[in-house]
Amino acid sequence: MIGPKVSVTMPCYNCEATVGQAIESILGQTFENLELVVVDDGSSDQTAAVLKKYTSRDSRVKPLFLDHQGVVGAANAAIEASQGEYLARMDADDLALPYRIEKQAELLDNNPDVGLAGCRVTFGGDREKCGGYAYYVDWINTLVASDEISLNRFVEFPFANPSIMMRSNLVEEHGSFRDGDFPEDYELVLRWLEAGVQMQKVDEELLVWNDPPQRLSRNHPKYTVDAFYRIKSEYLYRWLQKRNPNHPKVGVIGSARTARKRYSMLESLGVETDFFVDVDPRKVGKKIQNRLVIHRNDLPPPGEVFLLSYVASRGARSEVSQFLEARGYVMGKDYLLA
Repeated sequence: MIGPKVSVTMPCYNCEATVGQAIESILGQTFENLELVVVDDGSSDQTAAVLKKYTSRDSRVKPLFLDHQGVVGAANAAIEASQGEYLARMDADDLALPYRIEKQAELLDNNPDVGLAGCRVTFGGDREKCGGYAYYVDWINTLVASDEISLNRFVEFPFANPSIMMRSNLVEEHGSFRDGDFPEDYELVLRWLEAGVQMQKVDEELLVWNDPPQRLSRNHPKYTVDAFYRIKSEYLYRWLQKRNPNHPKVGVIGSARTARKRYSMLESLGVETDFFVDVDPRKVGKKIQNRLVIHRNDLPPPGEVFLLSYVASRGARSEVSQFLEARGYVMGKDYLLA
């Protein structure tokens, strides 16, 4: 018997109020050759009863019931139980739009060099109350092509995790989610990109990414800002080792305290600061940590230095890129946004 082409993996924990709608959104897909592997991670509410109800209705629903072990264990258990050529992620509090699986499978079918497919997403929260998260969604929705995703990987996680679909053979080759004091989804993407896996998105909003107060990324220490910067710094350091012709020296754009704190994680791994770059006249010409602060108008020409920008205020990253590109700097060759 031929198995399903796509396995949708859905870890869930105490989500009785939302998991039914999430399941319905998968069972209602235009693409029908799929299975839905739902892992109940030891829920103490009625999640298990909801899963059993759907199992009796549709044979494509394959539930697993585990003792509580956390999202990584549940997500990997779902992957191990899957039979599909493609593995799609789904969360129990989000909604897949009807063409999601069809469009993403089509992208992978038509692009054999692409190993992981995402999509643009619709923000399902309150934009006024959760402006930061909404701004993040707007940003990831600008990253569609492979090079856009690859070059911006050290800014933030470039995907909505429940929007990804990947080839199952790449899980065997590069490994699934790892557990640790870091965001497991971001670490997998960084690891796979480092291994040369191409990633691309369907240029359509195919998932409603909700933002409930209990979302794990809001409440677990492995998803703090510092946790993100720790793991991205490790992968960024190795990227610089291979691609920075002036390694270990870099020029750092942004000398504010927050920027220096985040950059210090990279510095602790062995990167050396050539100089800082700022536009604040109170800082230009002074020294910070025994390194001169220069004005950006005084930057050396491309090829003489590799620049890392740690400027993070809204709109600042694109402004920095526009300034550098106008002076002949090329992202990925002469500078990166971090």
